[in-house]
Amino acid sequence: MNSVLELAFANLTSPMILFFVLGLAAAFLKSDLNIPEAIAKGMALYLMMAIGFKGGAGVAEHGLDATLFLALATGALLSALLPLIAFRFLISTTGLSRVDAAAVAAHYGSISIVTFLAAVQVLNSAGIAYEGYMVAVAAAMETPAIVVALWMAKGRASSFNSATMREIAFNGSIVILIGSFIIGGVTGKEGLQSISAFIVDPFKGVLCLFLLDMGLIAGRGLLEGRRHFTPAVIGFGIYMPLVGASLGLAAAMLIGLSPGGTALLATLCASASYIAVPAAMRLALPEAKPSLYIPLSLGVTFPFNLSIGIPLYLSLATAVP
Repeated sequence: MNSVLELAFANLTSPMILFFVLGLAAAFLKSDLNIPEAIAKGMALYLMMAIGFKGGAGVAEHGLDATLFLALATGALLSALLPLIAFRFLISTTGLSRVDAAAVAAHYGSISIVTFLAAVQVLNSAGIAYEGYMVAVAAAMETPAIVVALWMAKGRASSFNSATMREIAFNGSIVILIGSFIIGGVTGKEGLQSISAFIVDPFKGVLCLFLLDMGLIAGRGLLEGRRHFTPAVIGFGIYMPLVGASLGLAAAMLIGLSPGGTALLATLCASASYIAVPAAMRLALPEAKPSLYIPLSLGVTFPFNLSIGIPLYLSLATAVP
């Protein structure tokens, strides 16, 4: 328990969390503080490129093994399973419509790459090693949840049109993650060293500024969509990450991931998408409420994982022999 509290305190007092809190406070105070959308998108591309490249370079140095393929398959399976569990919880406890429950469930089967980046930063700060290919696992977990959610929303075969499937397959976050991962794998350690001044040194500062923007978006989303946030819905946004993390921890130990890799898989399973899935839901389930599913994932689950979840998952991952 002490280790969890120490990790949580260290995380809560880190610059990245405090910048997120600053964004929340500015939103609640209705400040005109704003990050231009073009800059926010540029920061997102930079962060995903950096983590993808470093992951690929790590794999090049470590080499391929059976655990990598097991981790990819496990991640995809968990991404398909978690929305089924989330959907059942939502239907039985919140009174949401089937379409809204399916849309929300998709967010909790897919992943938040920024939550993943925050967990990576915590591991790096603590000096805990992890498998570089976990970024590929993150990419593999983006899509299955979307497909399962569309099926749950009354078996909407019409949702699987070419525009939707293209949006899923060529989502920008997937393209930049996988592309950078491949480039990092091809160029290896030498390639990483050659551009380290660009993708290593500025990383923390860009992450802080990006989380400031996330705080602004989360706070404003909560203010605009607060009528949807019953105690049952808010409770789901807190306990569902714990359910996902538990499954991720168990699966990681079964396939033999390191403590760092175990913490990352648990974090991925606990996170909720607010980039890839909302884009797909706008196309496939336009009747679902964005004022519900975006603030829930970004305004409730995201700060929960940043402040409490990641330290808890790391503590559990490192406590198991």
